[in-house]
Amino acid sequence: MFYTVAGIINTAFILLSLVGVWAQLRTVWRRRSAGAANGGATDILSLNQFTVSFLAYLSFFVYGYTIQPFNHFIVWPRLLASVLVLLILREIWTDRRSRAATNGLALACVALLCALAGLVWGQRHVDEGRVLASAMIVAISALLAQGYAHQILLIWRSGRTGAVSLRMSQLILLMDISTVVFAFAMGLHLGWPLLLLALVSGSTKIAILWLFRWEQRSALAAHKRHPLPALVAQR
Repeated sequence: MFYTVAGIINTAFILLSLVGVWAQLRTVWRRRSAGAANGGATDILSLNQFTVSFLAYLSFFVYGYTIQPFNHFIVWPRLLASVLVLLILREIWTDRRSRAATNGLALACVALLCALAGLVWGQRHVDEGRVLASAMIVAISALLAQGYAHQILLIWRSGRTGAVSLRMSQLILLMDISTVVFAFAMGLHLGWPLLLLALVSGSTKIAILWLFRWEQRSALAAHKRHPLPALVAQR
């Protein structure tokens, strides 16, 4: 009963987090339609962070269909989240057309196709798939910490949050909290990958939420946004 209730609650918060990812996508579209300056429609958005976020969602999608029994609470919301983040990567590529953006988008597309192929044809290799997905989640947890650290550094250096969506960070933090509860409901034998990634993601979201407050209230942030011209020495 606890597992079912925790799974339903986690799924509800995952769906709420998708509203947050959708809000991020709408923010980019709104900035583009308004002819945004200061770096364009995807200003301050970290390609690094969104690429790793995509891989994190996708790794849980793979993990959910490789454990027994098949975990619908994990699989389908993460697949939808992967598609939405893929759209954000496409917007970053449209805005920047850099080699890094092209490589990130291509990597995401290939990874999604491979994950879908695994869902269709990989049922005969469930145990191997679960071990591989667990290893992916450990690696992606480290990459996610690095990716969000990059996003945090971009905000800190510029003194502004730019196109980063406050709503997305708030809702994903709620999803991470519910995922921690769901991981315990699954049992740590199966749920530890969810617990690891949720703790990493949640801690970085708390830092980003603090930076939104810092942007509004800190004199240092204002100085970074509008540095004073160097004073000319008086003769």
